[in-house]
Amino acid sequence: MTTPTATTTGTRKRKCHLEGKATTRLSLKRNIKLSIILMSLLVCKEIIWSNKLVSYLLLLLLFCNCVIYCPQNPGTASFGMSVFNLGNAIMGSGILGLSYAMANTGIALFVILLIAVAIFSLYSVHLLLKTANEGGALVYEQLGYKAFGMPGKLAASCSITMQNIGAMSSYLYIVKYELPIVIQAFTGTTDEWYVNGDYLVLLVSVTIILPLSLLKNLGYLGYTSGLSLLCMVFFLIVVSLFPQQTKIKSEAVTECAFLFLFPQTVYAVPFLTFAFVCHPAILPMYEELKDRSRRKMQSVANVSFLAMFIMYLLAALFGYLTFNIHVEPELLHTYSKIDHNDVILLIVRLAVLTAVTLTVPVVLFPIRTSVNQLMCASKEFSWVRHTLITVVLLAGTNALVIFVPTIRDIFGFIGASAAGMLIFILPSAFYIKLVKKESMKSVQKIGVRELDTPGGRLCTFYNICKRPPDYHFKYGHLD
Repeated sequence: MTTPTATTTGTRKRKCHLEGKATTRLSLKRNIKLSIILMSLLVCKEIIWSNKLVSYLLLLLLFCNCVIYCPQNPGTASFGMSVFNLGNAIMGSGILGLSYAMANTGIALFVILLIAVAIFSLYSVHLLLKTANEGGALVYEQLGYKAFGMPGKLAASCSITMQNIGAMSSYLYIVKYELPIVIQAFTGTTDEWYVNGDYLVLLVSVTIILPLSLLKNLGYLGYTSGLSLLCMVFFLIVVSLFPQQTKIKSEAVTECAFLFLFPQTVYAVPFLTFAFVCHPAILPMYEELKDRSRRKMQSVANVSFLAMFIMYLLAALFGYLTFNIHVEPELLHTYSKIDHNDVILLIVRLAVLTAVTLTVPVVLFPIRTSVNQLMCASKEFSWVRHTLITVVLLAGTNALVIFVPTIRDIFGFIGASAAGMLIFILPSAFYIKLVKKESMKSVQKIGVRELDTPGGRLCTFYNICKRPPDYHFKYGHLD
């Protein structure tokens, strides 16, 4: 016999479903009307031929209209979309430096360290999901508040903000310094405004990153995340096949590929330790997962981590075997020494640029959530506030990338410290504090304490020893 409570719950679900359908129909009608108006304006010869800027702005307005008014309800991200989003959050631009890390550790030691980092990071995700269930919160800052009050909330918010702004700045630096090279190679011009990195960063941010960042839910970024990962797969294929064409391969093969290189291992630690940083995006993705459960989200993490582990290993291995000790911290820069205008390498650069550009909205999402939690956690959602925070964050990051040439090193230091907090310290501390049903002498909590202490020490050690001896970055490239 059906209880009154079950009947009421079922009625509410059906009502919400019907309201969602009605909202969807209204959104579609609104989109169709505005689209017809905008497209009518676009086909006018006077607008298209007399002022191209107006037509571009109208197209951007049409896209933003579709973004803002499309139905965006939580709990609608499929398993596949979640895997794409999480994989995109993990990948980043760190894959370009893993060959250099292997050159400093040797092949065998690199594989051992990469496996260890993947296991520790995945275990940290497990702790975070379990703590979220036990603590009854699906936002990182709320877990911090429930565990340690306002200091815990501030620690989580500051760590997420620093880590993700550092990541965003590194992605935009790649756009600033790599996109002009691609455009120059295809157009042959060097003095036009569209080969200026500062202008290109602003253009890419306004036309691509901003509209995608205005999406309310992460689930809708699954398509762009899939495209981003596809670009990285193309990069991996070229790295794997390119040794057959490499002009300096004859020099590289005369030097043996080392299995262990202990003296230089410390310089590989920064590349390896934070290769799987995705923890700020875990809880937002968990909240939006369709038919969510901890086991299902853990499966999403397992698949994403496995795929990224394979891509990391193959990219590092083939890059190292191609160049051996000649490999540099930025793999694309190493390839450019072979043939600066090689078409395949230019397409690879373009693929990497596409990948990092489409990753920025995924990275920006947790920062915006963090700012919302700090400033207006109790308020209802507002498109005005949502848009304002997005624009301010993106504009601030663009200003840093354009006006502060050394910001890459500054945010490298800050981002590394924050990443250590997000991977090792905070999930372990939240778990110990919020999961009450396990005693402090249980195997699980003893393991958590063992993860927490070395993690903090490792971050401190890295920040002391992070400067490699034989190179330094200047304006996005090696001197």
